[in-house]
Amino acid sequence: MTGLGNLIRRNIRLFFKDKGMFFSSLITPIILLVLYITFLANVYRDSFASAVPQGITIDDKLLNGIVAGQLVSSLLAVSCVTVAFCSNLLMINDKVNGAIHDLTVSPIRRSALALGYFISSAISTLIISFSALAVGLIYIYTQGWYMSLGDVLYLILDVFLLTLFGTALSSCVNFSLTTNGQASAVGTIVSAGYGFLCGAYMPMSQFGNGLQKALLFLPGTYGTSLIRNHAMAGTFREMEKIGFPKEPINGMMKAVDCRLFFFEHEVKIPTMYLVLAASIVVLIVLYILLNKFFSRRTK
Repeated sequence: MTGLGNLIRRNIRLFFKDKGMFFSSLITPIILLVLYITFLANVYRDSFASAVPQGITIDDKLLNGIVAGQLVSSLLAVSCVTVAFCSNLLMINDKVNGAIHDLTVSPIRRSALALGYFISSAISTLIISFSALAVGLIYIYTQGWYMSLGDVLYLILDVFLLTLFGTALSSCVNFSLTTNGQASAVGTIVSAGYGFLCGAYMPMSQFGNGLQKALLFLPGTYGTSLIRNHAMAGTFREMEKIGFPKEPINGMMKAVDCRLFFFEHEVKIPTMYLVLAASIVVLIVLYILLNKFFSRRTK
């Protein structure tokens, strides 16, 4: 355990010592939030305003709160995974600079080495993700706060699980990469594509039926829905309180992927948690098996 602890401390220290890597990881969620506010806020506002039934008025604070909830949920859904890929670059850097050879010839077992990369990447990513969550909650507070303490606690859990998912996924992908060029290419693909595949940039309801059904097989979709449910739950409760009919509220929830249907069967929130947790376990097991297989081949 001492060897594992030293590895974790070493990896975390190197991550924060690399000012470029740390700063880019920290600033990325803030840049994304600014871009979302600049380019998507008015689109979301117009979309929600058009869904309000005739004869019912909605004040600016509630409308702003709805928009802020969707923007922040989109930010968190993307950053929890993309930042994990950035935090996990140390695994590749050690291969490039030869440090991995020094580590493998030491008394440290390969399983401990792999676990050290995973835990340190998870811790580094959690620090960035929770910082992004804090910024997002502040933004929601300035726009229109309707969240309860329970919503915030569930949101913390959502960010924690999605970060573990992103770390496990990046560990499996980065394991096979050996150069910075490969890492850069994968990072570009993940940054550009993941937001669309998980429904963060654009709700799945905007896609065709075939693509919607395909995306429902991806665990990240349920992570996005969980975050969006808890970031926007307070605004939907407020709409019910002021007399909004349930039908348009349900329509809005479907439109922003708060309610997901897997082949006509609604996926409840506990099931979403189960899918996300199971995916984390499967990816971690896969990562361990990859390390064991590789260690046998190199003996």
